[in-house]
Amino acid sequence: MIGILRTTKQTAAKVSEKLSVAAEAEAKINLAQAEYRPVASRGSILYFLITEMSMVNVMYQTSLGQFLKVFDISLERSEKSSKTQTRIANIIEYLTFEVFKYTIRGLYENHKFVFTLLLTLKIDLQNNKIEHNKFQILIKGMRTVISWSICYDIKLSQFANIINQASEKSWKHWLNLDAPEEGVIPDGYNYVDVFHKLLLIRSWCPDRTLSQAMKYVEDSMGARFAEPVILNLHGTWEESDARTPLICFLSMGSDPTDQIEALAKRLELGESSSPARSISMGQGQEVHARKFIEHLTRSVVQGGWVLLQNCHLGLEFMDELLETVTVTETVHETFRVWITTEPHNNTQISFSYLSPQSSIKFTNDPPQGIRAGLKRTFAGISQHQLEASNLPMWKPLLYGVAFLHTAVQERRKFGPLGWNIPYEFNSADFSASVEFDVSWVTVRYMLAEVQYGGRVTDDYDKRLLKCFARVLLPVLYQANTSAEVLDTITNIQPKESGGGSGATRESIVYHMAEDMLEKLPDDYVPHEMGALNPMIIFLRQEVDRMQKIITVVRTSLSDLKLAIDGTIIMSDNLRDALDNIFDARVPSLWKNMSWESSTLGFWFTELLERNKQFDSWVSEGRPKTFWMTGFFNPQGFLTAMRQEVTRANKGWALDTVTLNNKVLKKARDEITAPPSEGVYVHGLYLEGAGWNRKNIHLSEPSPKVLFTPMPVIHMFAIRSTAPLDPKLYSCPIYKKSRRTDQNYITAVALPTILSPDHWIMRGVALLCDIT
Repeated sequence: MIGILRTTKQTAAKVSEKLSVAAEAEAKINLAQAEYRPVASRGSILYFLITEMSMVNVMYQTSLGQFLKVFDISLERSEKSSKTQTRIANIIEYLTFEVFKYTIRGLYENHKFVFTLLLTLKIDLQNNKIEHNKFQILIKGMRTVISWSICYDIKLSQFANIINQASEKSWKHWLNLDAPEEGVIPDGYNYVDVFHKLLLIRSWCPDRTLSQAMKYVEDSMGARFAEPVILNLHGTWEESDARTPLICFLSMGSDPTDQIEALAKRLELGESSSPARSISMGQGQEVHARKFIEHLTRSVVQGGWVLLQNCHLGLEFMDELLETVTVTETVHETFRVWITTEPHNNTQISFSYLSPQSSIKFTNDPPQGIRAGLKRTFAGISQHQLEASNLPMWKPLLYGVAFLHTAVQERRKFGPLGWNIPYEFNSADFSASVEFDVSWVTVRYMLAEVQYGGRVTDDYDKRLLKCFARVLLPVLYQANTSAEVLDTITNIQPKESGGGSGATRESIVYHMAEDMLEKLPDDYVPHEMGALNPMIIFLRQEVDRMQKIITVVRTSLSDLKLAIDGTIIMSDNLRDALDNIFDARVPSLWKNMSWESSTLGFWFTELLERNKQFDSWVSEGRPKTFWMTGFFNPQGFLTAMRQEVTRANKGWALDTVTLNNKVLKKARDEITAPPSEGVYVHGLYLEGAGWNRKNIHLSEPSPKVLFTPMPVIHMFAIRSTAPLDPKLYSCPIYKKSRRTDQNYITAVALPTILSPDHWIMRGVALLCDIT
């Protein structure tokens, strides 16, 4: 018994010693885990940012498994160090850039900087380099005097005195610089850090926001994050394996087929004539696709590449393809599947082969800029094409067509200033355009009417393309995509937090709803508007539509307050209103029955201005000048005016009466009486040109002036069907900046000293609304 007790005591001592060692080891492990927690934190930021990008485009989905592969590679390949803090810094730096490259490769061109800027902002938010309220100011903007006056209250004391200082001449000089972000900001503001300078540029020079944002990214993350990541198709192939497909997300002019086949030839895969077997999906292709599976089965075992094009048109076939690949136990190491597809919202896809979560994704968008575009076009010109003709005009003609091809592609990136409708111009158009005899007449006709013109449906786009074919010297503009980038960032922000000042989203929206209800106009009281005539009938129709909007807005805001209080249930429409009002956007219900606007503030201000014009017309009589922007149906307004003129002139028929116009030297405030016939119209803006008020003709725009206010225009009707004087520029008028058929109103003739072709290539138009 004594021996057993002695043994037990010794065992207990050993166990106690081991427990002590284990506790000490656990403490060391916990300490090491705590030291490496910054790596986990950075990983969580990166992963959740990647998942947020799927809200921008559903095809941007990335699985946790894919992310963990990149994470493990970063742990393995990052520089080693005996010092723990140095090792942690190396892992974080390598991981961040590796995930950045991996993600950027699979994003469309217009979304790449969205990801880059969000990555920088989220890292700085976590590191407490910037505050949440400043982040909100960046993405929503702060441009009013009232907003600047509360800078101090929201801890932006750097700008507390800016209202009093901004009136000085030095500020005006700074604002007029071509690149204000490169100049010296007056009154010592040049010494604020790069992020606060970004806030300043965002508020005062919104067209330069992206340029300063790039500086912010470079300052915070390093120069390599601010440089474009060029697609390396060979490197992408090296990352893949036999069971991981490579998916290219298609966009206009981005088919990678030629590049994939060229890579296969360089790697000496398969037959030189057909190194990658391909099939294009679509209607009627199912039979050929199933025959293609036989070749696919051999390739899986024997090796080789297969290219499946336009797979969004054959999703059912992709299930069969997956089964063919997955049931094969042995897959040759050189086997690869390349897939091209357009974005799709089919969330019921059961196969993982086309699922973006289990693949290597990449895009092949046309490069940014004329120079890069020309290089890409020239790279596709073979020696045979260069030597196709000995005539001296052949190479200049080839260059001219290449320049036009690059220009028409590049103009797509400038929105309605480039093309009213974006067209899918691609390399096939260029190849077909240089197959003709060396004849300028032939080439011009084929370019404007067949090869490129065959895609064009809008009349004004057709006019522009014909002008290109005549001149072959297009003039391009700088695009302003700052608003698009910041709008996208706003759209994918979480909806659960407040503004960073302690107030909840609900309380903020509640007070905004109260404020709008207080300012909302009263309902219209039905009463006589005078003798019925075309203009009075038009007014009644406009007032009826305005009354419907006022009613819906009042009901929505009142119900929203009740829902926030918990009195009624928060419906889908009210939830949409809550989210959009908090983000300073127009609720969907309001927008669908009214008009487009970039922010809720602009929309509500326009509602008040529209109502003011209608109320004045109803109560005080016909205005001296009309704000055409304030009409729901401006075409109906001009038609009513034509009808009025036709009735006033005996013997006139409406189908022989056409619109005419004359631009006055007077502004709206200088008009003292309405015209004897027709109407005066004010509030239009020229985009792409300036206006010489003294000599009444189009001119070059002033530096940094995107929109030029027009003087009052006298719109009247004449009895004539004669064509427009070719010396005048036929300038289209649109309701909004989006130049679609739905927004088109009419065209006016504007005097010009230069050739009308000059303004056609500039994309000059009149806009009713520029907000």
